Amino acid sequence: MLKGIDPLLGPDLLRVLAAMGHGDEIVIADANFPADANARRLVRLDGVDATRVADAILSVLPLDEYVEAPAAVMAVVGEPDTELPIVAEFRRTAEAAHGAPVAFERVERHAFYERARQAFAIVATGERRPYGNLILTKGVL
Repeated sequence: MLKGIDPLLGPDLLRVLAAMGHGDEIVIADANFPADANARRLVRLDGVDATRVADAILSVLPLDEYVEAPAAVMAVVGEPDTELPIVAEFRRTAEAAHGAPVAFERVERHAFYERARQAFAIVATGERRPYGNLILTKGVL
């Protein structure tokens, strides 16, 4: 155990977060996301909601302030402007951790998969709500 570190951040996830550089992206994926098929590096947190994982990661991960949108979610198929409740939760979590408004980008489903394949890592969660996927871009301290 470490003081001040969320217990959800085990050694594998902490190593991934520490190894990421400025501009690298990490995906928090829901239970339906094809994480194994797309991950360069995969961390599994199967029993945990994506919003809880986002909260833990954002407790230590600075967001990139040099990009237009340091957070991205998968756009709802056929309704790209719809913001689902889980996205509102991601937004509240990101803004609380960042201490300021955070711009979110909506990414078309197949483009989101392609971006996930290029990400530094994917964290597979047990999130069951549809579209419970989030990409975060690491910034600097």
